[in-house]
Amino acid sequence: MYTIGEVAHMLGITAHTLRYYEKEKIIVPERNESGERVYQDTHVAWLRFVMKLKQTQMPIARIREYAQLFSEGKRTAELRLQLLEDHHNSIKQQMETLQETERILAQKIVSYKTMLESEKREET
Repeated sequence: MYTIGEVAHMLGITAHTLRYYEKEKIIVPERNESGERVYQDTHVAWLRFVMKLKQTQMPIARIREYAQLFSEGKRTAELRLQLLEDHHNSIKQQMETLQETERILAQKIVSYKTMLESEKREET
């Protein structure tokens, strides 16, 4: 079992972020006798997944929707699958855009280096 501070440290996020995820019903930590949040390994694994979804531009609303569907059990498996497939397709499109942008940038960089090298040779 982990405290909110321990989980925040483990994941490299703030306790405020964890409270926000709780407010958004993305995670529901347990509480100890004193009412303090207590996290299990399963919470940490779930939060790692949530962070990956965030890093790949999934909106909080969609993450909340996925969390809600998950909490409803097996009967929502098809909806969860569709949500994840949609996000996977979005990631593939992002990757294609990034790869094309990388190619264009690489060409520009070569162009500038060539120009600068040419100018250097002319100076000498």
